[in-house]
Amino acid sequence: MKANKWQPLFKKIGLKPKVLTAKHTFYTASTSISLDQTDPNSRVWFTKMLSSAIDPEEKRRIIGDTFVKIAGEVISELNLNPEEVFLGQGTLRPDLIESASSFASSKADAIKTHHNDTELVRKLRSQGRVVEPLCEFHKDEVRSLGRDLGLPLELVQRHPFPGPGLAIRILCAEEPFMEKDFSETSVLVKVITEYSSAILKNHALLNRIENATTEEEREILSQISSKQHLVSTLLPIKTVGVQGDSRTYSYVVGVSCDDEPDWDDLATLAKIIPRICHNINRVVYIFGDQVTQPVLDITPTFLTQGVLSILRQADHVATQVLLSTSYYNTISQMPIILIPIHFNRDVAARQSSCQRSIVIRTIITSDFMTGIPAIPNKHLPIELVKRMVSEISAVPNISRVLYDLTPKPPGTTEWE
Repeated sequence: MKANKWQPLFKKIGLKPKVLTAKHTFYTASTSISLDQTDPNSRVWFTKMLSSAIDPEEKRRIIGDTFVKIAGEVISELNLNPEEVFLGQGTLRPDLIESASSFASSKADAIKTHHNDTELVRKLRSQGRVVEPLCEFHKDEVRSLGRDLGLPLELVQRHPFPGPGLAIRILCAEEPFMEKDFSETSVLVKVITEYSSAILKNHALLNRIENATTEEEREILSQISSKQHLVSTLLPIKTVGVQGDSRTYSYVVGVSCDDEPDWDDLATLAKIIPRICHNINRVVYIFGDQVTQPVLDITPTFLTQGVLSILRQADHVATQVLLSTSYYNTISQMPIILIPIHFNRDVAARQSSCQRSIVIRTIITSDFMTGIPAIPNKHLPIELVKRMVSEISAVPNISRVLYDLTPKPPGTTEWE
């Protein structure tokens, strides 16, 4: 929310907010991270500036620590005693759980560091200088509190927005993510999406599918692949996910076809593929014609003003389309993600990768700990989704629009 919108709201309740323009401060910010967070005397390493950072954990920690540093500077400018100033945060229970905070669990694996639970915040918290009235509540419980307090429905049902902002909805990269298993995984996914023909050829990787699926699921795969020709494309990027109780950074696979897809079939594939291929966290549908060229490169992407501008425009038009309908409250959250992928480039002609793509990620959940995607033609009208795709596609320098069909888990709500 822009300052000119929330300033009057604060003034109505007697507060005089200090407005800061800290964009440049964040762009150029960096931080230090302990190599062993359990050891106060551990060595530290220094991150890159936010504008050139790639690792999502680095981005989150830089942003969280910079919030605290800016607050410290303001405290100093106002000649306040730091010992008498408290940091107020809207921290929720899942933030602490996913960050593996000792306040939530002593054994949990960190899924992702939340900006409100970085090392600097934890230091202030240990000093008793952080006020977090909602830290024992989950998002659904906070909404119940809001309703009990009589807050306006549009405020209570507003989609959560990440504290680090769009910075963690841009997959930054300077080179493709292609480990030794990339080629074999590409073939295995192709065998899954073309299962009926792979059986006839007695493909060597069929045993991988048999070991991870039931006979009923294999029959479903056969029916899906017999019904329409689906093309799978393994993308050389990685996103965060959860498998078991641990965080994973793994591939994304895209599925495309020339005809209108059967969305229920795609949703089924999105459940089965990550179970067979543990190195895949997400399954997405790629709108447009079949993807005919393999994707073996990425468009170098950092948190520059130009890249942020593209995502802001895409996020705005997608949100406005949803708000213009009665389906806003059907969806619990709808992150719009920018990925560094330029589809259908002629690799032989050495056409450079210069465009990026946008992912629509919808989540329906009651507790925000687990969830399902909103399936077109089931939870959302396909006309609504296509309108969203059309308006996002009109944003300059967008290659394709994709739709994330992955349940949570194995995919998290956010991609980073």
